[in-house]
Amino acid sequence: MDMGPMIIICTPIFLPLVQHYGVDPVHFGVITILNLGIGLNTPPVGTVQFVACAVGKITVWEAMRSIWPFYGAGIVVLGLVTYIPAISLWLPSVFR
Repeated sequence: MDMGPMIIICTPIFLPLVQHYGVDPVHFGVITILNLGIGLNTPPVGTVQFVACAVGKITVWEAMRSIWPFYGAGIVVLGLVTYIPAISLWLPSVFR
């Protein structure tokens, strides 16, 4: 499923739950967007990658060989943001 519908469907379901457990809504939003962004680019559902491979006339496996380091970096960033909330909450705290 695409990113927009997933946000519209999942946010009203999960936001009250994470707020009940004391998670900041901005932090939850950043985690959600990072997760959906990684999911949108990785097979088997990675529509962005399939379209890019069709446009570039290469196979998915050729693209995956060169993209793996970036997926790894994205997953590391997701882990850091998930377990260190100060990373995602620093910029909004500057504007408060």
